[in-house]
Amino acid sequence: MLYMIIETFHPKKAKILYRRLEEKGRQLPPGVTYIDSWIDPGLTTCFQLMESDEASKIDRWVELWSDLADFTIIPVISSAAAREKVKDT
Repeated sequence: MLYMIIETFHPKKAKILYRRLEEKGRQLPPGVTYIDSWIDPGLTTCFQLMESDEASKIDRWVELWSDLADFTIIPVISSAAAREKVKDT
């Protein structure tokens, strides 16, 4: 399953967050794959696309970063999969 993760950095924590990322990496648990990410120009919000076979694995990853950001996790499907899903209804 794909997940769009909206990560809202806590005020004045972006520098600390990026330092941890550089020192420790993403710290993804086994079964979670980072696909890509985009950051708003104000450096306050990160939009990440990840894949995992279990939502609980994403939750474990969020726990590692929750001291620096708040997270909204949205299961998503591709546009192609949505087209097929619409055809079947």
